[in-house]
Amino acid sequence: MLLKSNYHLKFFLLTGILSLLILLLGWLLPSTIHADIWKILSFLAISSYLVGVMSLWLLKGSSENLLQIKMVGMILRIIASLSFIGIMVFMGTENILLFVVDFFILFLFYLVFDIYTFLANLRPISK
Repeated sequence: MLLKSNYHLKFFLLTGILSLLILLLGWLLPSTIHADIWKILSFLAISSYLVGVMSLWLLKGSSENLLQIKMVGMILRIIASLSFIGIMVFMGTENILLFVVDFFILFLFYLVFDIYTFLANLRPISK
């Protein structure tokens, strides 16, 4: 029951599972994992967590603005992600295609998690 209601625990569980997946893929198929994968995972985990906590905090204040809050969160995440990719490319990251592919695969995992928590919040708010 604790897992159903605790956003923080679910988020850290997702990050742990993604870390284990990265380790497993790095061991089985090392050519599919970019050298900067841990920077990518760290950035996405931190930015997604901050956006999620900010959204939950704003939802406590006004639950009727759910759609606007989630849209602002997704726009912030996309702008931060594109900025991160731009900075990493500018700094001279090698194998940019693999970097971008790995980035967006992890980005999609966190986006699906955000959408899942968004849908889970619709039911309590509609009552």
